Amino acid sequence: MKDETICLHAGYDPEDGGPGVMPIVQSTTYRFKSTEHIGDLFNMPTECMYSRFANPTVDAVEKKIAELEGGVAALCTTSGQSASLFSILNLCSAGDSFISTSTIYGGTVNLFAVTLKKFGIECIFVDSEATEEELQAAVKPNTKVVFGETLANPALSVFDIEKFAKFAHKNNIPLIVDNTFATPILCKPIEYGADIVVHSTSKYMDGHALQIGGVIVDSGNFDWTNGKFPEFTEPDESYHGIVYTESFGNMAYAVKARMQLMRDIGAYPAANSAFLLNLGLETLAVRMDRYCENAMKVAEYFEKSDKILSVAYPGLPGDKYHELAKKYLPKGTSGVISIRIKGGKAAAVRFMDALELASKEVHVADIRTCVLHPATATHRQLTDEQLIACGVDPGMIRVSVGLENVDDIIADLDKALACV
Repeated sequence: MKDETICLHAGYDPEDGGPGVMPIVQSTTYRFKSTEHIGDLFNMPTECMYSRFANPTVDAVEKKIAELEGGVAALCTTSGQSASLFSILNLCSAGDSFISTSTIYGGTVNLFAVTLKKFGIECIFVDSEATEEELQAAVKPNTKVVFGETLANPALSVFDIEKFAKFAHKNNIPLIVDNTFATPILCKPIEYGADIVVHSTSKYMDGHALQIGGVIVDSGNFDWTNGKFPEFTEPDESYHGIVYTESFGNMAYAVKARMQLMRDIGAYPAANSAFLLNLGLETLAVRMDRYCENAMKVAEYFEKSDKILSVAYPGLPGDKYHELAKKYLPKGTSGVISIRIKGGKAAAVRFMDALELASKEVHVADIRTCVLHPATATHRQLTDEQLIACGVDPGMIRVSVGLENVDDIIADLDKALACV
């Protein structure tokens, strides 16, 4: 099926006479006729038995997202941050390291550089444009995985997925790609060699600012039996000696994340949240077309303004990452634009405060246009060096172009720029 059809039909197959719309199974528990049946599920949890780690409504959404990304299985979480956290913890333990590009979301930088450090896990940050030799120099014997973002938030750099996939696989480790801004409508990282894909589903997948969530998608392609990941190939004493690669084959990564991390930490979304997310997913393909169309017109408007120092939007022919965008994002480069206003932070604040249609909020990728000043908001906790590495400066504004009539969006921006 094509993406538009998957968005509407995948994941939920109504039974004869059943509800046409995916139902909300708002229950924490499930009843069984046999005591033995329950016991068997604790040995091999192949059915929903407790909603801390599995629920029919959430399961339907997981199947839809897995199909959209071209993966074999997915695991929904309560936030994009928890998806990123689980994706690393499923592979790394105290004493391990992993590699990440520096141009990623500020919250993820803090998670990797500060929080995971407390777990004894080291993140080695590299330049996304590093040479193969420079990347190889960052690898240590305990390095377990590589991480990057398809479209970096908010720098809007384009991640060279194939380059990093080849580098990771040369070292017998997987590549994780955060595909939040691109969505599987604009880019499918697994097709370019990514092994695991993560999302903040609160962004474009939801699109309506109704639920906080995340998801991890397992491609099913990585060989966990290559000798570097004994936790996949040796008995799990916390689960009755199950060997994940033997019992679950190419879904070993996704099942391990659910049976270990979700079981113990419980960052699983409620059924109602999954229902709201599904409503957003049903229109995702249609919405992404309009986001890209509107954003291109807004980016072209910004390029012509003498008040703007620079425009970061890979869809523009003159953008630094345009060639990579043509390769990985031929359908468009999302609705997010980053601009730098002449006059620095003070001018940026005047511009933002003068906006009337566009809202000022801690959000992005909504149906409504919104703006944010990353240096004092989402990236406020970073050091000056980390801000530079992330591509953030005091004059940067992240503009998330919505689905309003583009003439109205530009009129609002034009009026606000007149105040700078």
